[in-house]
Amino acid sequence: MVVPELRPWRAARPHVVRFANAVRPRLARAAAPVKPRVARLTRAVKPQLARVPGTTAARTWQYTAGAATAGLALAAGVVTAAGPWDANGQRTAERDRAVALERPGGADHDRKPVAAADEPRPAPSAASVLAGLGGGAVTVKSEPGGKPGKALTDVLGPLLGSPALGGSHTAAVVDVTTGKRLYGTGETTALTPASTTKIATAVAALSALGPDHRLTTRTALEPDTRELVLVGGGDPTLTAHPKPDGWASLRTLATATAKSLKGRGIREVTLSYDTTLYSGPELHPIGVNDNLAPVSALMADEGRTDDSASGPATRVSDPAADAARKFAGFLQAAGIKATAPGPSKATGRAITLATVSSPPLSDLVERMLTNSDNDIAEALLRQTAAATGGRASFDGGAQAVAAQLKRLGLPMSGAVFHDGSGLNRDDRLTADLLTALLVKAGSASRPDLRPVLTGLPVAGFTGTLTTRYTDGAAGIVRAKTGTLTGVNALAGTVVDQDGRLLAFAFLASGTTSPLDAQAALDQAATALAGCGCG
Repeated sequence: MVVPELRPWRAARPHVVRFANAVRPRLARAAAPVKPRVARLTRAVKPQLARVPGTTAARTWQYTAGAATAGLALAAGVVTAAGPWDANGQRTAERDRAVALERPGGADHDRKPVAAADEPRPAPSAASVLAGLGGGAVTVKSEPGGKPGKALTDVLGPLLGSPALGGSHTAAVVDVTTGKRLYGTGETTALTPASTTKIATAVAALSALGPDHRLTTRTALEPDTRELVLVGGGDPTLTAHPKPDGWASLRTLATATAKSLKGRGIREVTLSYDTTLYSGPELHPIGVNDNLAPVSALMADEGRTDDSASGPATRVSDPAADAARKFAGFLQAAGIKATAPGPSKATGRAITLATVSSPPLSDLVERMLTNSDNDIAEALLRQTAAATGGRASFDGGAQAVAAQLKRLGLPMSGAVFHDGSGLNRDDRLTADLLTALLVKAGSASRPDLRPVLTGLPVAGFTGTLTTRYTDGAAGIVRAKTGTLTGVNALAGTVVDQDGRLLAFAFLASGTTSPLDAQAALDQAATALAGCGCG
């Protein structure tokens, strides 16, 4: 008999076995230093989990062990029996990234472009990541008297006091299951968060739209004029390149549109494009930058001028016009002649001919967090505004995100948003808010927010942490990075030696060496994983 939650893994077993055989030697060497810790973790946690109401120790331990040793467990073949994170085959991206460990890159916004053909598919959503931890909505609270635990203070204090972390730093550590704050220093002081802002963007978008929401691009025919309008739906993953199943393709849209036109006896159209879903300036305040295309409701491959799918790359100056030109070429190949496209707006009389939709929002969130994808972040900022009746612009989106987080009861004191990506240096967040966001994403009452946790980069394995944590902490820390000039941040989750799932946030401003600052933050997260400070 196969447990229902494991059926998807049985289908995927051959692929996982091939992966495990390929990387087993290297990962076995990495796993050796942490084997004793995993054994201790098993002994410590099993009795506690057996007492959790409404669950089984086996199922909950599967999650906890997976969270602690996600990457390392792959080599041992654990995932051939069951996924380390959820019942839906979560962390496909993690597996594919691990295969490509030798690839260079990994810094937050300074990675070498990754070829589109090599980019892993977005991981599927994870509806049951923390189902076994039980409990309802969690409220973050300090220990009696507001004093952090002395043992944790002794461990983290010296590490976070490193000169590498610049003139000011703040930090918070919270037990995800109980909501108790275990450590805090300046946790209510707002600092520049850099790309950890994307955690807030993700929570706001998921709560406003839902994890199954998709972004749709369509073609509409004006019946009186035979004008064909390519209507942008704000999908930054729309592609003009061959992609795996699940990606929205301009070529697919053109083929379906041509078929519909021919069925109406039309073989020549006036082509235009509609970007009116978004408003306000398209250019981010940082100006023309390889880390972000002009923000448009219509773009193909994030406006990249090469075949990369993540990291910095030169972008086209007008993503909508570029996408429309490519679409015209696909129409021509499908037997429909089109004029040179220009901007327009589809009327209420226009007849929709064909549509293509993005992967679900859960996948977009995971991809955004894993790769620190600024284009997806700015799209989700505007989608949040559009879903809540706001203006889909930088300012309108920032207001919508803040309002959505306030509705969720999160600690917003000092928080200031100007964008969704964190590229704006005027953004401000607190360590208190970042940990509260992660705790909310782990709440049993909010499974819709689970992709916020499953999308976090895995130390030494995925996304912006691929080249960090090359020691025994690889596969243990899962965190969103943040890097701007003079700013370094890290916020995520880790399972400590007592078997507790902890959310942490470390923010530092005034840093002078990004590499030294990253190393200091990584050391603090590693120490947190190794601490039995209960």
